[in-house]
Amino acid sequence: MLQSLSIRNFALIEKANLSFQGGFVAITGETGSGKSILLGALNLILGERADYSVIRDASEKTIVEANFEIHENYKEWFDLNELDYEFHSVIRREITSQGKSRAFINDTPVSLNTLKELTEQLVYIHSQHQTLALKQMQFQFDVLDAVADSSELAFNVRNKVSQLRKLEAELKGLNENLSSQQREIEFARFQFNELDEHQLDTINYGELENELNKLSNVDQLRDLYQTISNGIGEENGPLDRLRILKSLAEKQKNTDPTIADFVERINASLAELKELENDAVSALEKIEADPERIFILTDSVDKFNKLLSKYSVSTQGDLIQIQNELSKLLESEENKDERILELNRTIEALIAEVTVLSEKLFKTRQTAADKVVKRIEASLSELKMPDARIKFDLQRKELDLNGGMTVACLFSANRGMEMKSIEKAVSGGELSRLMLAIQAELSTKKGLPTLILDEIDTGVSGDVALRVARFLAQIGKNIQCIVVTHLPQVAAKAGSHLEVSKEQSITKIIELNSETRLAAIAKMMSGEVITDAAIANAKELILMN
Repeated sequence: MLQSLSIRNFALIEKANLSFQGGFVAITGETGSGKSILLGALNLILGERADYSVIRDASEKTIVEANFEIHENYKEWFDLNELDYEFHSVIRREITSQGKSRAFINDTPVSLNTLKELTEQLVYIHSQHQTLALKQMQFQFDVLDAVADSSELAFNVRNKVSQLRKLEAELKGLNENLSSQQREIEFARFQFNELDEHQLDTINYGELENELNKLSNVDQLRDLYQTISNGIGEENGPLDRLRILKSLAEKQKNTDPTIADFVERINASLAELKELENDAVSALEKIEADPERIFILTDSVDKFNKLLSKYSVSTQGDLIQIQNELSKLLESEENKDERILELNRTIEALIAEVTVLSEKLFKTRQTAADKVVKRIEASLSELKMPDARIKFDLQRKELDLNGGMTVACLFSANRGMEMKSIEKAVSGGELSRLMLAIQAELSTKKGLPTLILDEIDTGVSGDVALRVARFLAQIGKNIQCIVVTHLPQVAAKAGSHLEVSKEQSITKIIELNSETRLAAIAKMMSGEVITDAAIANAKELILMN
């Protein structure tokens, strides 16, 4: 229950401290006095986004603080959100002209989502324009779900259908992509296979080309090795001459130390030349013509060179890079194929699941429609519409966010009249009473501690207004019902009465005592000049059961 509300620096309100009683509370005031400002301040507490234009003095913060009595049933919610639970809990919003907004629960900073999650369980504000929401299909579904306790099921269906639509869109995109790129993918697969056949990652084509050059020049190589061998080892060749030099030097090596060094160097040269001769002979023996190998190598190297030309590159490394890129592309396409198969399986399973859930939701809503109609018609009878009839007509359709169904609210205000869609069947006053009956039902089902109704009595007067007042008083016996009203009949039936007024462009809100309340109700009937008759009528209204 809302116990008190403190407002600072909000629009036309410089400072206001309000206390709220339980039960039925009326808020009155002339048009333009600032009743909507009061509701705007309450909406900040309910987690609505801040409108920084409401800051009265830009040099100071705007602060709205509400004190709630919160039943210990909510303690678990406080524990889950790591907040201190207090029976008298304080919720505060602060906004500044610099665009900063802060929210607090029992002096602990919280996000707007957390604030909203709590306050939407404590308070519901029905504003004037929301009466028109009754004509909207989604509101009608919300009514049925509240009565049937199927809001969670409806949310689950909506969530799964939304998920289904996303998966279907992804599947459609993948299929369209595959179809449009089919030729490109096939060509990429051909190129990859062509490169893969040449085993670029295992065969070194540079080495093959060197081997081919060697085999293709076998005669020239044989002549060269033979010439090297003969040139070194022939009579009077380098070896013979070095041996003679060695013999001469050894005879004189003891006479001059330098000669000894020459002998060592001659020996080294002899060894090097002998090794060179042996290598030439060995290489000569290994050389042999291999026409078949030449044919194989020529074929491989020619194909490799054609690849280089075809792909406009110059090295084997370039070809390997192209092959790797093609491999990644094909792998990506294979992943798409796997994703398509996976999506088909998931979509099929999800459709089956949603079909079962939507069928359950349809039956649950149908059952709720029968129940809520009887209770709403009973309430309408109390509101002087004894012959009113209402029906929630549910029809199946293709699967959508609402579970594959439509609802039409049909209404007839008088006996014998055909039931029509609600936007064609009700006047302003009838719509207000119908919404009041529905809000009474919703507040009971949702277990809200506080219901705030903004001029829900629009369009009614006389005896109907008195019926509305009694109905609101009855609601106030079960929950805190705060009503912004322009009807003296409604204000007279309230357990407590707040009046909003404007003086010199400043909005003030005061709680009326028995004397000032009498004057306020009389003024609502007679205008600025309060007559004795108006006072008498006001007294009669207050005392009337």
